Amino acid sequence: MKLSQFKFKLPEEQIALYPHASEHVVTRPDGTTATFKVTRRDECRLMVLHRKSGTIEMYKKDENGNPVEGSYLDFRNVLDYFDEGDTFILNDTKVFPARLYGTKEKTDAKIEVFLLRELNEDMRLWDVLVEPARKIRIGNKLFFDDSGTMVAEVIDNTTSRGRTLRFLYDCPHDEFKRELFALGEAPLPRYIIDNRDTEAKPARATEDDLEDFQTVFAKNEGAVTAPAAGLHFSREMLKRMEIRGINTAFITLHCGLGNFHEIEVEDLTKHKMDSEQMLIDAEACKAVNEAKTKGHHVCAVGTSVIKATETAVGTDGMLKEYDGWTNKFIFPPYEFGLADSMIANFYHPLSTLLMSTAAFGGYDLVMKAYDLAVEHGYMFGCFGDALLIVND
Repeated sequence: MKLSQFKFKLPEEQIALYPHASEHVVTRPDGTTATFKVTRRDECRLMVLHRKSGTIEMYKKDENGNPVEGSYLDFRNVLDYFDEGDTFILNDTKVFPARLYGTKEKTDAKIEVFLLRELNEDMRLWDVLVEPARKIRIGNKLFFDDSGTMVAEVIDNTTSRGRTLRFLYDCPHDEFKRELFALGEAPLPRYIIDNRDTEAKPARATEDDLEDFQTVFAKNEGAVTAPAAGLHFSREMLKRMEIRGINTAFITLHCGLGNFHEIEVEDLTKHKMDSEQMLIDAEACKAVNEAKTKGHHVCAVGTSVIKATETAVGTDGMLKEYDGWTNKFIFPPYEFGLADSMIANFYHPLSTLLMSTAAFGGYDLVMKAYDLAVEHGYMFGCFGDALLIVND
């Protein structure tokens, strides 16, 4: 397929800059009222795409089974489409505070450093991106706190914006990581923090963002962006799944910035994805394969899970253990070997995430769903609304 086939007009006001929140009005003792917002991960809107019948659901139904126009499905309704014994595959990667702000020695120029991954624990080597990159050369030192204790030296250029830093911090590794991350902030995509109404220039993430940009089941540290579809799950929803007998299987794929890179070729077969580290253990394989063997549904939560499971699925349709890296790029047409249902967000135009979703749900049907989402005011992006694709 061609890149231009995934272009659509997305109004700026439909790009979610914060997680879904509900408004509550309270009455004070003096009779006046106050309105406040409470973040509700599982109360965002939900659209359901039925892959085989080609139908799309947006509304809740009355007692007679008729859609109630204007009463939109919310994410908690996902469970209505699954039964006891079905299994959800979730990505338990954990986002770390990857965005730092420092100053360059001598000039005091302000530099943004985005941590990508640790290259060598003993030598304190990190693969990073720097901005503005033109100011940062090999041998430069960067300072990250007022005391001057957290200092890094540039020892290599990797790409136009990429650098290798060696942190000059002599202490046990756990202490170093703790001090380094204490200086960082949530690595929200630039399209979020740059468009928020804030007095801080440049715009900065808040303390709440690191919690909001983390799934409630995050466990294995290593991601620099959140597995967005997993953000909708609350602890209460996971408990309801447990009560209903819906199983969970956890895999790890450390989501990287490659998901946000612009595609520079029209022919999608020529686009190369960045590699991301992933792990699928025996426990996850057992849960998923038992569900498949018994004829239950297997739901992949997010494009990162789809990428991981399609990397590790065998020719027999069973999930295999995997410990390594993947640069798999999924776009239509693609024949999936494992999951029969999928949860996704509504993604930006021309994004690889949209392409993976269209591969799973069918290009024409997914793009029709996107047209409806724009028309009905659904929210897009990491903090946006959700799309469930089922195989009926």
